[in-house]
Amino acid sequence: MKQWTQEERYRVLQSPDEIKDLHERNAQSIWRQTYHVQPVTGLSSDPNGFGYWNGTWHLFYQWCPWGAVHGLKYWYHVSSPDLVHWTNLGIGLKPDTIYDNKGNHSGSAIPEGDNLYLFYTGNHRDENWVRTPYTCVAKMDADGTITKNAEPLFGPRDDYEEHQRDPKVFWVEEKQMYYIFIGAMTMDKKGCVLVYHSKELLSGWSFAGQLSVPGYEDFGGMWECPCIQNISGKDVLLFSPQYTTLPGRGNSTNHNVYLVGKMDYDTLTFIPEGPYEFLDYGFDFYAAQLASNVGDPDKAIIIGWIGLPDNHYPSEEDEWEGTMIVPRELTLQDAHLISRPVDAVKDLRQEEITPDGTLPNACDIELTVSGDLHLALFTKDGEGGFTVDYDQSTHTVTADKSKMALRFNEQVFEQLTFTLRKPLKSLRMLIDSCSVELFFNDGEETFTAHAYPTKEEHGYSVDGADELHIWPLTAAVKDDFVV
Repeated sequence: MKQWTQEERYRVLQSPDEIKDLHERNAQSIWRQTYHVQPVTGLSSDPNGFGYWNGTWHLFYQWCPWGAVHGLKYWYHVSSPDLVHWTNLGIGLKPDTIYDNKGNHSGSAIPEGDNLYLFYTGNHRDENWVRTPYTCVAKMDADGTITKNAEPLFGPRDDYEEHQRDPKVFWVEEKQMYYIFIGAMTMDKKGCVLVYHSKELLSGWSFAGQLSVPGYEDFGGMWECPCIQNISGKDVLLFSPQYTTLPGRGNSTNHNVYLVGKMDYDTLTFIPEGPYEFLDYGFDFYAAQLASNVGDPDKAIIIGWIGLPDNHYPSEEDEWEGTMIVPRELTLQDAHLISRPVDAVKDLRQEEITPDGTLPNACDIELTVSGDLHLALFTKDGEGGFTVDYDQSTHTVTADKSKMALRFNEQVFEQLTFTLRKPLKSLRMLIDSCSVELFFNDGEETFTAHAYPTKEEHGYSVDGADELHIWPLTAAVKDDFVV
């Protein structure tokens, strides 16, 4: 594995020609995705600036162009008419001001008038590598031109740790006020959210205070990517707590959770109705973001990064890493999120095939269950694979990736067990070249993971399914070299 110097990781991209050969090498990887957003070159991580504007879905992602390494971050821009067919548009934000000289870090988007406004963290470092995070904004006009504001909206607070980032901007109608949630950490290393508000989108921002979440005063360190939305009359708070282990999550110290409850903007208190739940139970799911401007009070659209901070994946050998989940529609049922792939995924289905034990490279699988289930994906000669077992007596699911030829992140977890809310009746699986997304009972629980099958690992077996349907999926992402 290549050892990167700081100078290499934070090198500024001067010309697309510098990475054209890298794109050609990346494109030859057997794990390049068919219908998932992936980096044009190098590494992608957090989704950013996700929303609907001017009749099109826009998404940006954290991008380091040089290889499978975290370093100088850009926002790379893709768009879609339907959340499934994605087109590369090139760099959206680049680190070219004093306020973001070492990277454009995560943030969100909000439409206003004829423009889409991008709120992001400018990662500034001085000559001694001391970080100062700034909350910055840029405007994208109708022809796609993006212009940064000359000055940040505000800088960091010195009574919190330097980690203050990932602005989520939103409008609260009842208060006639814009708000920004910032992921942060207190001086005693406890995760929190900082709240800012303003009557105007581009000026007048002031610090309102720290979000209070009763019962979660000591819940991990650094709450990355905080996000809130009202769904069907209830507020849903999402965040990614770091630097802590949680029950049932192995040795992982990075998680993505949500709370359902009521947000009081007068007291800046989020009152949960119940305990936290995981947004996804899988090995690789993080930094989820809700789309702006969905236009339906009873649903949200979510996207997340298939990956975890500090983890490593086999595609690094092919000089790239990272992909996004298929966007999911979220609804609320009994204070629990239901998460389903957006409907347009079914438009990718080709003619259904007869199950024969050979797994298509990209496919959509549905099965029904009435008892125990044993599933093995990516098997070789009927052995090994990524296994999923369901025990009807306990309603538990166990996923195990340790039997595949290429093992990775073994020290974090290779096997996870979780409990379904209801007996398993149905399972849908979205499989692509290096990812698996599982939807139990029509999205009551989900499990997302990377898997890197060798050329020989393309079998499967199912024991316990009442019905099994398999549709190969056509390509939906254009892996074009656009910078």
